[in-house]
Amino acid sequence: MKLTSSITDYDQKWPSLFLEEAGRLWSVFGDACIDIHHVGSTAVEGLAAKPEIDVLVVVSSAKGLDNWQAELTGLGYKRGGDLAEGHHFFKRDVGGKRTHKLHVCVSGHSQINRMLGIRDHLRSNSADRRAYAELKFRLKKENRTGIAEYLAGKAPFLDQLNRKIQTKA
Repeated sequence: MKLTSSITDYDQKWPSLFLEEAGRLWSVFGDACIDIHHVGSTAVEGLAAKPEIDVLVVVSSAKGLDNWQAELTGLGYKRGGDLAEGHHFFKRDVGGKRTHKLHVCVSGHSQINRMLGIRDHLRSNSADRRAYAELKFRLKKENRTGIAEYLAGKAPFLDQLNRKIQTKA
């Protein structure tokens, strides 16, 4: 079974695609928006990734979630399953291909530090970046059942990185 997108080598266009999308998203969240971050593998120069831009929106409160969801639908997003309590997930496909994944978390949520910490660590650690790319290509090659299998295969590596980052903090 295929992944949502094929893993490719790093594309220099990914940062500008993030900036373009962040510009579209600021108005959706209004005054509740604290910050918008480029996260995930497309945010790490030199790292192979599925060409799906991960966006993290940090909000002061999730009280506007229903209104945001309606506006996001207008921008082509569909609600996905929440990834954890307080970690709201949306996805955007264009022409039948996944282009963006949107994570909305209230300030202080543990996933914010995890996503930013892993991103920043991979940006500065070439050995871990290389190991992660190799793992991703291997998981893609071995994948039989789709994205859930792929994500489960990456989880131990990312959990280990997160523990490594936490012990340094």
